Amino acid sequence: MMVVDTVSASTSLVAHHLFDQRSKANHHLRRTLHVVSCRPLPTHFAGRRLVARAPRQHQPRLADWTVKALAMGVTKEASPHREYRGIPGEGADMGDIGITNPKTTWPPRNRADDPKLHNPLLRLERMGCGWLGVIFEWEGVIVEDDAELERQAWFTLAQEEGKSPPLAFVLKRIEGMKSEQAISEVLCWSRDPSELRRLSSRKEEIRCNLRGTAFYQMRNGSREFMSTLANYKIPLAVATTRPRKVIEEAIDAVGVRSFFDAVVAAEDVYRGKPDPEMFLYAAQLLSFIPERCIVFGNSNSAVEAAHDARMKCVAVASKHPIYELNAADLVVKQLDELSVVDLKNLADIESPEFGMEPEPEMEEEEDEDSSPSTSVGVDDLFW
Repeated sequence: MMVVDTVSASTSLVAHHLFDQRSKANHHLRRTLHVVSCRPLPTHFAGRRLVARAPRQHQPRLADWTVKALAMGVTKEASPHREYRGIPGEGADMGDIGITNPKTTWPPRNRADDPKLHNPLLRLERMGCGWLGVIFEWEGVIVEDDAELERQAWFTLAQEEGKSPPLAFVLKRIEGMKSEQAISEVLCWSRDPSELRRLSSRKEEIRCNLRGTAFYQMRNGSREFMSTLANYKIPLAVATTRPRKVIEEAIDAVGVRSFFDAVVAAEDVYRGKPDPEMFLYAAQLLSFIPERCIVFGNSNSAVEAAHDARMKCVAVASKHPIYELNAADLVVKQLDELSVVDLKNLADIESPEFGMEPEPEMEEEEDEDSSPSTSVGVDDLFW
């Protein structure tokens, strides 16, 4: 019988596993039955007959092992390069039965990869640093920002509503926020949603009246830089807290409609900067993961929002000095100082699209040396 089983096992790897595991299972089963058969003798206590029983132990059934061994054998025949590690439960790896441990898998899955693409070249391009999207702020990045116009609009609204005019540090704090958010959370003028909408609409109306028929002035190098990105087929989006009607008219006025693939306005989000909702929605419209988007802003609130969204940020020093924008990944005075190579290098630095955060640098703790004990001799007559 041993010869017949050996010959049949040599023709199929599955039979080898079945034979091997069957012998192990039978031996283990016989050993278990031998142990269970050794029961202690009954005793009598207080007129009662007591019998001690061993606790029942769960033993894997032979049929389960046979099915698992058959599956393992088929898996090994389909993938001969994989090393057989035995039946699960006897030191086998859980990955052999389809259970993977995300903490130990390496290399981790690249979030930029799209398995639905059947073209391997397109998948390889997505995983490279050249696959990126760009999100622009409107004022201070593409066109010149008029801070005085914004200040006058808030002062006029405060005068109409009988409120105290906001101070300079308050105006700096509400920079980049939605008007409703600034009125309710910073200025604390009202909490009623309908009143917030009325005040916000009135503030934008005052700002448009103060602006009049003045033209939007493009910043130097903005049009050339966007044209370069469009030539490399890099998708662009603009995100602002202005109403959609205002931003649409401004885009058409300067003639840059063809550059943008998506426009995010105040009606599309609930909160403005420094909340990252605006940039995350723009990345969703561009069909890009946040780690592969680069934000161009002109304030620290934009830098904070971009980093909270796990995006890179390039700060444009239009109304803030360069030293105030050091938290950004790059700081430039105008957009034409950059090239596509700079953006690729920026997207490639410590990119966490693999699902792993960069490990924080731990500072070595210095041993606190005990201060040397000193003794001073004092004459007895001193006291």
